[in-house]
Amino acid sequence: MRYSAGLAVIVVTLAASACTKEGSARDGAEAERQNAAYAEPATGTVGAASSTGTVSSSAATTIKVYKDPNCGCCNNWVEHLKENGFAVEAINESNMSAIKEKYAIGRGLQSCHTAVVGDYAIEGHVPADLIRKLLAEKPAVAGLAVPGMPIGSPGMEGATKERYDVLTFDRAGRTSVYAQR
Repeated sequence: MRYSAGLAVIVVTLAASACTKEGSARDGAEAERQNAAYAEPATGTVGAASSTGTVSSSAATTIKVYKDPNCGCCNNWVEHLKENGFAVEAINESNMSAIKEKYAIGRGLQSCHTAVVGDYAIEGHVPADLIRKLLAEKPAVAGLAVPGMPIGSPGMEGATKERYDVLTFDRAGRTSVYAQR
């Protein structure tokens, strides 16, 4: 047991390495297409849910995803969102720390990509069904996060699957478990 923390660091490091290398060649054309559609970050604040932010069942909900253009797992998560009915605006971003700071995503919550949907920030490999649940329930939180890059989470599929928590967070840094997978 005393080696489990070290092993976790090695697994996350290997996953992160694979993340950036795995999709870089096949995603080059996709990255070019996405760069052409680059937009500035949203100017609204993420915080408590808006009472007017209803989700129509006939129209796809748009989610803006800030990601590294060479990250295979980020691109895989974007595909997961599309497969689950989201309209995705993928934005290749070289300064992810500025995005994370803007949306109050503390170090302990961070992963490789950050998304914004409605009034919420979504950090990391959050399953699409939980994003839909968040949008339907409209809790007074800043968003959802799956810290790190758990193997088996959407975009990080593999031969094994580890259990992970999906957390809510607020702008003050408080978190709570929203779901477990």
